[in-house]
Amino acid sequence: MLGVPTALITGVSGQDGSYLAEILLENGYRIVGIVRGPKSAPYPRIEHLRNRIELDTCDLLDPKALEELLRYYHPTEVYNLCARANSAQPFSEQVRQGQFDSVAVLRMLEAIRVVNPTIRFCQASTSELFGKSSGSPQSEATAFYPRNPYGVAKLYGHWITVNYRETQGMFACSSILFNHESPRRGEQFVTRKISLAVARIKAGQQDSVHLGDLDARRDWGYALDYARGMWLMLQAPAADDYVLSTGATHSVREFCRIAFGHVGLCYEDHVVQEMREQRPVDTVLLVGNSQKARRVLQWRPTLTFDDLVRAMVDSDLDRLAREGYRG
Repeated sequence: MLGVPTALITGVSGQDGSYLAEILLENGYRIVGIVRGPKSAPYPRIEHLRNRIELDTCDLLDPKALEELLRYYHPTEVYNLCARANSAQPFSEQVRQGQFDSVAVLRMLEAIRVVNPTIRFCQASTSELFGKSSGSPQSEATAFYPRNPYGVAKLYGHWITVNYRETQGMFACSSILFNHESPRRGEQFVTRKISLAVARIKAGQQDSVHLGDLDARRDWGYALDYARGMWLMLQAPAADDYVLSTGATHSVREFCRIAFGHVGLCYEDHVVQEMREQRPVDTVLLVGNSQKARRVLQWRPTLTFDDLVRAMVDSDLDRLAREGYRG
């Protein structure tokens, strides 16, 4: 496949990985996706791409395995999207996951340095780095203060990426992603929990949904836009770190109002607030300043918050329809 750029994506079966794979395919890439389970297992978010991408497995904590992977596929770009963004996990479970969010990043960067230091690398970082931030909105210059094990582990991944860029001269970027949603969002996240509940309530499959703090606010964007931003980072003339965000916050209550209203329902009739579902250590208001990405990469969000919410509800309604509900 001489002349065709090859991208290696860890976490290709996730929300961001599936969108990134689509973007790269549109731009003529060969895609190698790394998955945790067997290659033959079902991966719903990428089933429509199975005949266009290659899947493989690799222990991301094994230096030799990573070097063999790079030598076999000869990627020109590596996107590390492998993470489990669930801060509500028990601390015991986050110990092992923390290794993949931190040490695995070091292993990948070192394997790239050994095998081919010209490979371009993008680390998917997170707004959880800011945590108890002293200021808002947060930009690339804002001091980090993570408030949960996930954020702490991802902070290591962020700084080791910066370190390899500055000490080894490698093209290594961190994409500091604020909350981003889509119809492919996991059902454990509040946005998808709401959109799926709306569809099921409309279908008569359930009566209510239990949520935590309805006034919690987040900077919510569209996952496809954020995947495009990561690709743009590796096309830039020089490596750098970028915040990707909308610059606006919305509450869970707003999300509910739009989602239920989209199907002609009032959220107050179906939402049960349970304060015990709040995160044990919540962050201060996180809202991103993405002016650098907009200026340097010409990156822009393309979907409004209202349209994003409606798209998620429509997708879950369509899914229920395929399963037999006709409205």
